[in-house]
Amino acid sequence: MELRKAERKQAKIKMGLQGPSGSGKTMSALLIAFGMTGDWDKIAVIDTENHSSDLYAHLGDFQVLPLTQPFNPENYSKAIAICEDAGIEVIIIDSISHEWEGKGGILDIHGAMLGNSFTNWAKVTPRHNDFVQKILQSPCHVIATIRSKQDYVLSEKNGKMVPEKVGLKGVTREGLDYEFTLVFDVDIKHHVSASKDRTGMFMDKPSFVISDKTGERIMRWCQSGKSIESVLEMVKVATSVEKLREILRHYPEYRNQIEPVAIERKNQLDNPVVEQVNT
Repeated sequence: MELRKAERKQAKIKMGLQGPSGSGKTMSALLIAFGMTGDWDKIAVIDTENHSSDLYAHLGDFQVLPLTQPFNPENYSKAIAICEDAGIEVIIIDSISHEWEGKGGILDIHGAMLGNSFTNWAKVTPRHNDFVQKILQSPCHVIATIRSKQDYVLSEKNGKMVPEKVGLKGVTREGLDYEFTLVFDVDIKHHVSASKDRTGMFMDKPSFVISDKTGERIMRWCQSGKSIESVLEMVKVATSVEKLREILRHYPEYRNQIEPVAIERKNQLDNPVVEQVNT
């Protein structure tokens, strides 16, 4: 354990788009993703919605990975890994609700288990948690759409009371929204408001309609901290092995990228004569 000063680092956004059927979650996610990358080839949709993402093919040549039942957390994690290995920058999971309530999802798995219900939750919860960690630890930006249960309320329009469809609680494990950096609630009119916002850009602001400009704002926030390039430069000029250890401890999210460079720098520090000859 050690105290250190707080420091803003570059981030990979992990966000949720929550709303009822027909609210425009898929298109909103695609527009945000394009605003972040400016390149459709760097966007992939993990599609659990019967190829619904193909309806938006006119927007651009994004990648699609169809995911069919069983919707267990391991299959979701495999799909994310495939996207990562393909060099995708923004992964859209449309939607994560099937992992919880779909055929072969957590509730289905738990319901089919014999024995004590409470004990069985202790067996399936780690599987769900591993899926959540796969999202949070992904080197890609991740946008997850979440179905919300629907209801109707009466609204007054032109002096008449008419039914209007609204979204309620998201169909996923309670508390999952706390894991995301940003959560947008989308209504049936495609208006968006933030119910969770660590970026500070959208909370308590008027509702709006998502466009690619939304993605551009999010990307600027992601890139506003210390970059991997600047951390690598710190490693290359480190003057002691202890300084190298300090950098590795301070930037655990960059460890895979900086560790090979740190090892090379350590060898240079351990063999100063060799370093002097090379220079």
